Amino acid sequence: MSASDEDDQPLDPALERVRRKMIRLLVVSFGIMTVGLMAVLGTIVYRLGERADQNFGGTIELPAGAAISQTSLDGERALLTITLAGGGRELWLVDLRDGQRLGKLDVK
Repeated sequence: MSASDEDDQPLDPALERVRRKMIRLLVVSFGIMTVGLMAVLGTIVYRLGERADQNFGGTIELPAGAAISQTSLDGERALLTITLAGGGRELWLVDLRDGQRLGKLDVK
């Protein structure tokens, strides 16, 4: 009997049942991991799309001759450095959703 004849012999029935259970476990585990990975990727895509859909529709009205010289963002708020026409400066805290000024600080 050669080595190739030994490889072609059927497995013992007990070993065959164990082999089938192991294959079934492998398939089920792979399926669960695939579903979990798809859920994570779906959540990431949803969150990125949610951020991209944010529409800041507010209007910020500046005094005549004023300009925004610097900005700093923090979520849905912005800190604006306003340079006034006369050369003065102000810091404005603004809500980006509606453009409402939440606070003002004169810089001297």
